[in-house]
Amino acid sequence: MRGILATGTVVLVILGIGDHLWWLAAVALLYLYATHGRGSPGAAPPAPGPGTPDSYRAYRERRDRQARWERRYRRERPFEARRQEREKAR
Repeated sequence: MRGILATGTVVLVILGIGDHLWWLAAVALLYLYATHGRGSPGAAPPAPGPGTPDSYRAYRERRDRQARWERRYRRERPFEARRQEREKAR
């Protein structure tokens, strides 16, 4: 967010060399960021998304599911699995 804001402000300031309306737009952008962009007091914390573990049980289920997929892959594609293990060992 800060990178986008900084880039937008710089672009507006550069455009403002010829037209002062762009300067006004840069100031307005900085004002909006200062008042609304930095996590206003009314902002709720982000809800846990699909990538965040909500409990140890959910983590364990994902870990076990991944292990089952890896075992199945090694069983169904033994040559590819051995090749990948050799490359990993290097």
